[in-house]
Amino acid sequence: MPSAETRPPLPPFDADSAARKVRGAEDAWNTRDPEVCARVYTVDTRWRNRVEFPVGREQVKDFLRRKWSRELDYRLIKELWAFGGHRIAVRFAYEWHDDSGQWYRSHGNENWQFDDAGFMTSRHASINDQPIAAASRLFHWPLGRRPDGHPGLSDLGL
Repeated sequence: MPSAETRPPLPPFDADSAARKVRGAEDAWNTRDPEVCARVYTVDTRWRNRVEFPVGREQVKDFLRRKWSRELDYRLIKELWAFGGHRIAVRFAYEWHDDSGQWYRSHGNENWQFDDAGFMTSRHASINDQPIAAASRLFHWPLGRRPDGHPGLSDLGL
């Protein structure tokens, strides 16, 4: 029997609800908690992330645990790119460093599809990593949610 649980805002999306959905995803990923992040996906969600293709919440959680064990001090900004019906496209950038102290800015795009209850059924991500000097970092808020007053990607010229 299907669950009556929903994950607002629900599709079909308008500009406001799509922007809220994007910010909610950004906030969840900035927790760096795989359990929190996985709650927004269907139990059978399908992903493409670089060369990995997780299927289902459990594989997504495993993927995120591996990701954040390598990508240290991770800070992410997402920005709405386009929306229509049950789909949202975003662009994003995040900064992190590896265990040697080398900083990176990772840039990418995601295409999302949602079910009627507002859970993400698929996520397709394309990502490029750019090594940067620590002095070139732009994301300086304390770990966790990006403060409301912090500039977004367009404001930062990204």
